[in-house]
Amino acid sequence: MLSLTKLCAALLCLGGPLAADTLKDVLGRMDKSAAGFQSVTAKVRKAAHTAVLNEDDVESGTMWMIREGKSLRMRIEFTEPDPRSVGFRGRKAEIYYPKINTVQEYDLGQHAALVDQFLLLGFGTKGSDLARDYHLKYIGEEAVGGARTDLLELVPKSKKALEQLSKVELWVAKAGYPVQQKFHWPSDDTTTITYTEIDLNPNLSDADVALKVPAGAKREYPQKQ
Repeated sequence: MLSLTKLCAALLCLGGPLAADTLKDVLGRMDKSAAGFQSVTAKVRKAAHTAVLNEDDVESGTMWMIREGKSLRMRIEFTEPDPRSVGFRGRKAEIYYPKINTVQEYDLGQHAALVDQFLLLGFGTKGSDLARDYHLKYIGEEAVGGARTDLLELVPKSKKALEQLSKVELWVAKAGYPVQQKFHWPSDDTTTITYTEIDLNPNLSDADVALKVPAGAKREYPQKQ
């Protein structure tokens, strides 16, 4: 279930030439950028690496998200290689599998703190929130998709969160938005999320971020099985 929280979002922006940055500089730009964030659409690439098999599982699709403070409403339509849809609203997450016309519904309430830390690493993330929840280290500049970024290393402060997540590498564009995230799990597996074709603050409605489920779809509750 916690794999749902890996579907976190980030914004790809190009920045102009800047002097050498510090951690304080990066977090300050994130605070400033987060203040104006409301919604986003983007192309998503998710690459999951399984260490024991040395294999990579790559998915791609499109994301729609509205964020109001810490409240997220999000839909991701994965189209390749296997179509599926993921919806997140409040503490409920749903996955729709069109090939079997089935929705799986999850209640994330018991993992509220972990959901907040993992999902809120994307669009509209405040640098001050990162400093509150993670031990931070500024690694240096790296290019991602042709954009200059600042690479940060995040290690959860919470022991409970640390049991689920070893660390995160976060590439932050010069405009203050994350460009790419790499989650390191205790199993030595990793998940890398990259976002392109960004449309920042489009006029999205509830219908845009709601999961599209056809009438007659079967509904399952794996937590109750």
